[in-house]
Amino acid sequence: MRSSSSKHGAAENNRGVTGHMLTLHQRLYHALNLGFRSINNRRKWYCSDIEIQRLVIRSIDAFLDCISTETSHHPLVKDSVEDMVGALESILEFKSESTMGVASRVAVKMVNILPSSLLQSHVLDLMRPLASLLSTWQFQVSISCASALNAILSNISIKTEREVWQILKETKVVGSLVDNIKEFSVGNKPTEYLEEMVSLLSKILWWWPQSRFCVWTDTELLNFLDTLQLERENSTKVAVLQLYSTLALCGAWASKLLENGEALLRMMVDSMERANNHSIRMEGFRLAQCLAINKRECLKMIKRCGEPLVKAIISGMSDRNSHSEKLAKNHRSIVEEACRLALITRWAGDHHIYFWKAGVDTVLLDLLLGSYEKIDLFKQELSMKELIVVVRDGLNTNFHLSLRPYVWDILGWIATNCAEDFNTEAHGRKLHLKILIVCACLAFVDSIHVTRQISQSSPTNTAVSESASRAVLMMVYSPCKYIASVARSLLLEILKSNGKDYTEYLLETLIARSSGNNFGIPGNLQIVICLMSLACYSSLPKYRKLIIKHQGIKTLLNFIRWWFSNPVRIKRSNVASHLHNSFTERSCCCSATEDWEGEDMLLLFSLWSLAELLHHLDPIKVHLLDNQTNFNEVQLVSELQKICRHGRTPGPRWYAVYILCVFGHYGFPCEMGDRIGKALTDNEYTDLELNLVNGESIYVHGVVLMVRSPSLLPPGELLVKEKASSGSSVKQDAENRVITAIHLSSHVDYQSLLKLLEYVYFGYVQASEDLVKKLKIFAKHCGLHHLLQMLSKRHPKWGTPMPSFDLTPALRPGGHHFSDILLESNTRELVSWMCNSCSASVPHLHVHKVILESSCDYLQALFRSGMQESHLQTIKVPVSWESLVKLVNWFYSDQLPEPSFGCLWDNMDADEKLHEVQLYIELCWLAEFWLIEDLHEECYRVSVSCLDSSRYLSVKIMQSAAIFTQWKLAEVAANYMAPLYHSLRNSGELDALDDSLVEMVRSASVRLSQEGSRSSS
Repeated sequence: MRSSSSKHGAAENNRGVTGHMLTLHQRLYHALNLGFRSINNRRKWYCSDIEIQRLVIRSIDAFLDCISTETSHHPLVKDSVEDMVGALESILEFKSESTMGVASRVAVKMVNILPSSLLQSHVLDLMRPLASLLSTWQFQVSISCASALNAILSNISIKTEREVWQILKETKVVGSLVDNIKEFSVGNKPTEYLEEMVSLLSKILWWWPQSRFCVWTDTELLNFLDTLQLERENSTKVAVLQLYSTLALCGAWASKLLENGEALLRMMVDSMERANNHSIRMEGFRLAQCLAINKRECLKMIKRCGEPLVKAIISGMSDRNSHSEKLAKNHRSIVEEACRLALITRWAGDHHIYFWKAGVDTVLLDLLLGSYEKIDLFKQELSMKELIVVVRDGLNTNFHLSLRPYVWDILGWIATNCAEDFNTEAHGRKLHLKILIVCACLAFVDSIHVTRQISQSSPTNTAVSESASRAVLMMVYSPCKYIASVARSLLLEILKSNGKDYTEYLLETLIARSSGNNFGIPGNLQIVICLMSLACYSSLPKYRKLIIKHQGIKTLLNFIRWWFSNPVRIKRSNVASHLHNSFTERSCCCSATEDWEGEDMLLLFSLWSLAELLHHLDPIKVHLLDNQTNFNEVQLVSELQKICRHGRTPGPRWYAVYILCVFGHYGFPCEMGDRIGKALTDNEYTDLELNLVNGESIYVHGVVLMVRSPSLLPPGELLVKEKASSGSSVKQDAENRVITAIHLSSHVDYQSLLKLLEYVYFGYVQASEDLVKKLKIFAKHCGLHHLLQMLSKRHPKWGTPMPSFDLTPALRPGGHHFSDILLESNTRELVSWMCNSCSASVPHLHVHKVILESSCDYLQALFRSGMQESHLQTIKVPVSWESLVKLVNWFYSDQLPEPSFGCLWDNMDADEKLHEVQLYIELCWLAEFWLIEDLHEECYRVSVSCLDSSRYLSVKIMQSAAIFTQWKLAEVAANYMAPLYHSLRNSGELDALDDSLVEMVRSASVRLSQEGSRSSS
């Protein structure tokens, strides 16, 4: 006898299952049993009888109709899914004109009714026949197939992503969809046809970047889409905007579009207007976000449609529906999308003028305080204390809490990108701006309390804490004197009651993190907020003294030292949930521009805090720090220079440079500068003599001055070598080299000139305080703005790119004047060739010995050997022309041009990819032969990164590596091929390799098998 609990369980399982449903289930299997066959010892459904096919389709249709949400997971349904999918798959594959239509409609019903969890393991079986029917002449069948595939792709998992793409590729779905869209006007098809095709294509482009290239290079398709921009149907507009958005995820297409896409940009901005329905506006904002993923493309977009775009953003942010409760819960609201797009304020540009002009301060205030009942009090003359009380009361209404992270971010960015002389009176924004600063400072101070209880905080609260802290940091260090002054005054007032306690808490938190004690260790978000808070507090003299008194410098140095040993990489999006952006994750072919902080947030903000403390410390006390910390001055300078040379992101490198100024080191240490700098004390290849009034002189290299400090050269010096220009004369030295003597002003002294030349050659200089004043005048006269900034010890501005030591301008015609040798490749790929600087007909590059030998000991030995080769005017380099161009680019910039990865790379055929990779393998060999270790490592890295592109490519790379004796690369290629060894051998793909290479792959396969056996045991 069953227990009552068993009966209860059975009753629960049968809830919702009616007698009618059981009957339909029986009829379903009566029909299915007419087609079950045993094929290769597997039960499969197959029947060529059209009437039986119709019966099965009707039975599946009827059974699906009786499935409810309640019964969808019932065993009766679960156990039937595989058989229904199998039958439908077989019928669709049969492609009978009399059953295709109804079968495809039932497929749509199936994928929409059955839970994705039930279909997940069977969906691949259904996809292939649906995909193959997209190009059928029966457009209603095509519509149903596209609709079913749309539903399937909306629910695929990352696990099946590769398999799904393989099916789509084999069935040539992208090509079919493109053809269907282009032929929409043929045959009087309904609008639904176009919308389903465009929607499905958009989903595919979203999931698989490699599918984008063949779409955005189809001119006929893009021209047809242009004609749809005036389409009045809302649903069609939405579909077209979605397609443009997924195409814009490809940086290459976005860049191309922004060159001449005024019509599309106009449509995009118009779509954001309030006159449109919700869906169209949402897609308009999303398209703009896709175009704004990358700084370069974003600024192009702003140049094309900046003011209308900003007006649309402000309109979206101030949407009148924003006062409803419903909005606060709607994650996909217009206001949120507009706020997300408004984050383009993180980049400097003309759009900041438009934001102020459109009233961004009013909108931000509205989002923070909304219809706060005491809002009229702000119009009265309030004391600072009264203002703080009223604002705090308004913030506590929790109006649009989920939008606050965006508000703080936007406020922080407009503060940091404000000009020094920004006139608040001219904009009429003084009161609004002051209230916004009070709001941010209150939220910032409250964030310390939230940070103490971070484990109990919601993601929204933590995002608010992080972004509020960041906003205040941006404001207290704003270039705008008014914003910085008001922010510091208000922060000082708000901190009166708890400032001392909070300061001690911040330092204790850092000590806990760097102590190595894992008990009660604070999380990354706590550390980020603590470091930003310390940087803010350090801007206030009162708390700066307090931090120093409580050994804050020692604490920060210990933390930085801990970070060097345990470099914790954190992206901001990992601690600020509102920045999670699926667009960025799915983008391709974007230029590698990195955020100012990148993944080095902890290092950046710890250096920021340390810099502020050290720059306000008495110079004598700075040099006494050796006795207080585990870091002595020499060690600290060394570590900071390492950050400058090898840092991954600009922000930490700028602050390392800023701190180095405290110790008398000015400029930007880098590998390229270290190499070129050696030439300053070596008179070899010098062609200029700088003469001072007192008779002293310094020999230098014209090519270095031309790029790094052209103002040291007389105006005519860049054009004519044989003739002396104003302020110069020509002579020959003992080796018959032409030396141009340049006579400098009486205001230039030897020591200052030498130090300036150190900066020009090395990229940085060490100078005592008594020299700094002279150097500042000299740097200003020579237009060396970055050096002047460092000598003046001006605070780094957020977002400023790190200056590069790039000598590639010397390769242009202007630099040919200083060239003393030509480089030729050993191939003749270029059929036509013409040089503007000489009559040589063979492809060549005009280069400079001083630059070549600074990076290559082999060439230095060759040039200085005294043998016949050292006097050659032309050197033939044993590599192809393309490789030679990459090699010379590396000599002059320390940067190796890399292949265009992304959808461009994915759509190259195997031979094109091989040609690209072989250039780097060839350079690997040359770098090894010429003893250029850094270049060899770079070429090796690029070659390895291409190995998993295809089986064919792996085999060919291994073959090329062997030809160029790059055995380490060949071993890596063998390891890549190891899992496929038996397949490659049986297919004959290894036949191109010699026996030793085949044995290398076989050995790698054996090792892999042995490792697998050990791990399983």
